[in-house]
Amino acid sequence: MDYFYGPGRNHLFVPGPVNIPESVLRAMNRNNEDYRSPAIPAMTKTLLEDVKKIFKTTSGTPFIIPTTGTGAWESALTNTLSPGDRTVSFLIGQFSLLWIDQQKRLGFNVDVVESDWGQGANLDILASKLAEDTAHTIKAVCIVHNETATGVTNNLAKVRKILDDYRHPALFLVDGVSSICALDFRMDEWGVDVALTGSQKALSLPTGMGIVCASPKALVASETAKSVRVFFDWKDYLKFYKLGTFWPYTPSIQLLYGLREALDLLFLEGLDNVIARHARLGNATRLAVEAWGLKNCTQKEEWFSDTVTAVLVPPYIDSAEIVRRGWKRYNLSLGLGLNKVAGKVFRIGHLGNLNEPFELVILGRETALECSKTQTLRVIIAAKWSHGLQLLGCLAGVEMILKDVGYPVKLGSGVAAACAYLQNSTPLIASRM
Repeated sequence: MDYFYGPGRNHLFVPGPVNIPESVLRAMNRNNEDYRSPAIPAMTKTLLEDVKKIFKTTSGTPFIIPTTGTGAWESALTNTLSPGDRTVSFLIGQFSLLWIDQQKRLGFNVDVVESDWGQGANLDILASKLAEDTAHTIKAVCIVHNETATGVTNNLAKVRKILDDYRHPALFLVDGVSSICALDFRMDEWGVDVALTGSQKALSLPTGMGIVCASPKALVASETAKSVRVFFDWKDYLKFYKLGTFWPYTPSIQLLYGLREALDLLFLEGLDNVIARHARLGNATRLAVEAWGLKNCTQKEEWFSDTVTAVLVPPYIDSAEIVRRGWKRYNLSLGLGLNKVAGKVFRIGHLGNLNEPFELVILGRETALECSKTQTLRVIIAAKWSHGLQLLGCLAGVEMILKDVGYPVKLGSGVAAACAYLQNSTPLIASRM
């Protein structure tokens, strides 16, 4: 059987799926329920209202779909475009490559803008394409906000500015699978027409829930889009929204309760604090990599990701062996290099319910959280010291692995660099000040 016991816990540092908080696991530990009873629609209504907050939108319409990020991609495309429509899409890594492949297989005319893996989207080429497109044949600009294969984050505000500068009406579609709830994301301010994420990333849930949010402009486009869709059709959702039952098919009751708890934890910490925490995690990891004498796959600071760091290894080392050794010897899971960077990089994921030196474990003390002007949500929180192997522990594990595979790392160098930074930058926990 493909299961191998290891003592203690597995230390999960791939860039998704990520660690699941104990309180989320407990929230999902429940029997099935009748989703047509009054309880599930009432909870779904609050979930839809609160999901808009993680996209930072007041005008968007969210759809919670039992699927993965790949299904969310398809939902975004097929509800807004027709076969033969021209899209501009940026190839910068494995996941942008897969989205481009999906666009082609769905029958769209994809204008691919390719960059070296480790670079961000070439927005100068986007500007030239929009300038030339006076007939407005480009119907959508599709971009991956955070490319997890290479640790590259794209500048969405700049994309919106370019669209506005040329007064181009193309839809702005964004894959935010590994960015939303971890990186700064502003759907309304940046004029994003469709944004999407997956439950297994910064939301810190199991895989199986794709969350899509559509602007009013995208909803208008969906009325005339001719792409075939059934399971992902927004019209079915909107019909049941009006009826107040919300679900065109059976949802995962357990994931809904998990989402409720995950959102409560995010709002308890404060979304801006969550984003700042991820920035600290990203900075600390990059300082460790520098101290090891290794290089970041991401070629410019402006593209650095605060949810994943792809580390380049010397040519005499196979990065896949680093990943294998971590799992076999230290029960530490790191991300493999994918496709063009296979064997050349390993990836450290630092997103989701993750902290700097220790682990947050939800126990049993009750506190009050002001969620809005009219509601007070009661949540259960507490913290304790746990296994030290979260970020600093992961970095210590990587140092031992590097030593194992023959890289002349000075043990403690990366951990010390990260510690020095975190000791000076980590604030008091907001709820305990």
